[in-house]
Amino acid sequence: MNRNNYDTLGNVGGMTDAGFCPDCPTQTIYDPPITQYENYYHPQIVNVVQNIETVKQHHCCPVYQHYYTHTEKNVMVSSVKRGKNVKTSSKKRSKK
Repeated sequence: MNRNNYDTLGNVGGMTDAGFCPDCPTQTIYDPPITQYENYYHPQIVNVVQNIETVKQHHCCPVYQHYYTHTEKNVMVSSVKRGKNVKTSSKKRSKK
């Protein structure tokens, strides 16, 4: 489209005069009413009584105290070598 076509598109009857005003009747349309609320707040004292009950629970929990006993004994160990003690494994003993 060239520029000349743009100038004539919005005009009635191809008129290009900027001062042209068609004789269109005025219309009035009524929308349904809108309800608007304004809220106002005023302090109202409300006494609230809250009862608090304290329950004291007692529990036994173990605390370990270690006591040790000590014994001594004297053992005589000779310096003489005894014969060799051959240990036999439990596998060999069970196969008899």
